[in-house]
Amino acid sequence: MSEPTPQQIAETTAEVMMARDEAARFLGIELQEIGPAHCVMSLTVKQVHVQGLNVCHGGYTFSLADTTMAYASNSSDTPNLAQSAQISFLAPGQLGDVLTATAKPAAIAGRNTTWDVEVVDQNGKQIAIFRGQTRAVRGKVSEM
Repeated sequence: MSEPTPQQIAETTAEVMMARDEAARFLGIELQEIGPAHCVMSLTVKQVHVQGLNVCHGGYTFSLADTTMAYASNSSDTPNLAQSAQISFLAPGQLGDVLTATAKPAAIAGRNTTWDVEVVDQNGKQIAIFRGQTRAVRGKVSEM
């Protein structure tokens, strides 16, 4: 039997994570694409996501970006935990918008990875830029 490819590992790891990810399901975050060190997720802005100024609450945008980083950083079946993150909000998400986050590594140094996550709306308009750092820990995602 041959070894699984990096793509197969990423897909299996994402399936394991999604099965346990109550937070993403509660928030309405959906996996669109997964690959080695790469992830795309989306969130449709519903009334529950809208804050007092009638736009998407920034915390939901942050959670979308953070979740996307989590799936990308764990795609090799090596557990990674967030160390820090920051977000720059460029435009507000509106009710009904489909926000899409794409994560990719910006720098890798040993067990530490810096990730860039871009969040855009359905028209490609930038909503936010997120940069986060993760650290690999022991074990396998699939065994946690």
